[in-house]
Amino acid sequence: MKALVIDDSRTMRRIVSSVLSDLGYETVEAGDGQAALDVLESGTEVDLACVDWNMPVMDGLTFVTEVRNRREWKDITLMMVTTESEHGQIVRALAAGAHEYVIKPFTPDAIRDKLELLGLLPTEERV
Repeated sequence: MKALVIDDSRTMRRIVSSVLSDLGYETVEAGDGQAALDVLESGTEVDLACVDWNMPVMDGLTFVTEVRNRREWKDITLMMVTTESEHGQIVRALAAGAHEYVIKPFTPDAIRDKLELLGLLPTEERV
């Protein structure tokens, strides 16, 4: 399985990518929503996108909306991984098309549990 990790913080991209790699994912990284759209438009197919909210160029909510507007990307699971913790922000992200929401700081188990809930743990990781 392949995941796209989108965050303007290189450190956070490494942390999320490391957690996903440990779970069996191959990862691709992007520093903002526009760069992530460019990755998808280049033909890279992903099963999961982990999306930060607050980024320059294109924020995570706009990215989610753009992905949901494209039929060819309808099967990508979108998971927000962000510091935005207000209920209203969570509702906005889910209404825009995100499937799950993880609030930073998080533990590797929090990511694993969300992926398990979504049915997106690689087979060898499932309990």
